[in-house]
Amino acid sequence: MAKVKISDVAREAGVSLGTVSNALNHPEKLRPETLKLINETINRLGYLPNQSARQLAGGTTKSFGLVLPRLDHGFSLQIASGAHNEARKHGYDLLIANADNDDILQDHYLRYFMGTQMSGVMVQPMASPDWHPAMTKMPVPIVYLDIHCSEPGYYVAADNEAQGRIIAELAIARGAHHIVVVGRAAFMQLTLRVLGIHKALALHPDIKIEVIDAGEWNTAADGYGIGAQIAERPADERPDFVVGLTDVLASGVVSALVDKGISVPGQVRVAGCDGNPLAWSGSVPLTTVAPPGYEIGRKGVQLLMEQIENKAPAKIKHIRVGSAARTVTAVAAEDINRQELVRPFLLERASTQASTQTDATAINLGAYL
Repeated sequence: MAKVKISDVAREAGVSLGTVSNALNHPEKLRPETLKLINETINRLGYLPNQSARQLAGGTTKSFGLVLPRLDHGFSLQIASGAHNEARKHGYDLLIANADNDDILQDHYLRYFMGTQMSGVMVQPMASPDWHPAMTKMPVPIVYLDIHCSEPGYYVAADNEAQGRIIAELAIARGAHHIVVVGRAAFMQLTLRVLGIHKALALHPDIKIEVIDAGEWNTAADGYGIGAQIAERPADERPDFVVGLTDVLASGVVSALVDKGISVPGQVRVAGCDGNPLAWSGSVPLTTVAPPGYEIGRKGVQLLMEQIENKAPAKIKHIRVGSAARTVTAVAAEDINRQELVRPFLLERASTQASTQTDATAINLGAYL
């Protein structure tokens, strides 16, 4: 079967070669009816654009790459959704790679995307206590997601300190007297959440705070084990509010308390801290502070576009100070450190609600993701 050429599509559709080219590369320039006609013709003839030739002609493909550490966390799925929609808005495709919690595979996909002449790459690095960019000079624009870093580069992250502060403020509002924080602060995001909790409680010295620095951050079994230990305490030593540094840990705590006959939220309120809907299948719907992953993905694409369109401020450096940001001038362009912080939101559900509150546990997970 002879290979279909772009000229065959143009002739069959009754349009010029330039119009077919616009349909492939700049569909926003065409009227809807023209674009529909060309797409129908492409599908009918089985035309496949030669991506290799397009790369040789133009230097890059009109595509972005996104490397995610895993696809078993709702936050990463939200990032992918936001990045995809924003990329399409600018006429770019988005290709997603799953590093499967393997740092070697993560670096492989990062190099692969750059080697295929993507227009830009986003990467959500694997959680690490001492992360820093592996490459100092990048051949294409790159944006790092869900990470804070003082080294030059472009970064978009949730305000993890605010996540801790918001959940602590909820505990205060619910009249907590003894708060237990569950989870080992093994990397920066969790450390910042603990910092936010401590800052919120600094003005409330009458509230006892206890940090159980143990277990893995992504293992419900560890949360269950700690929850079982809490349940075995005498009633006067038991906390009335438990904060899991992740939703997975918090869900494990809830399961253990319920299994041991401790009422949630009647005797102990429990909340998570990272907005992972894949951890919300327990018997008691979990309160959490959700980082808007969709917005992080969207802003990641915007920073790629800023670099592509050469709109990056050449002599401005944004430095994060606490939860604020200040601007320092007279910094060389190659030393730019651009930090975008996205504020999280409280999603209160049954695990912390007072009995008089209206039940607000129902949530459209499809819309959330």
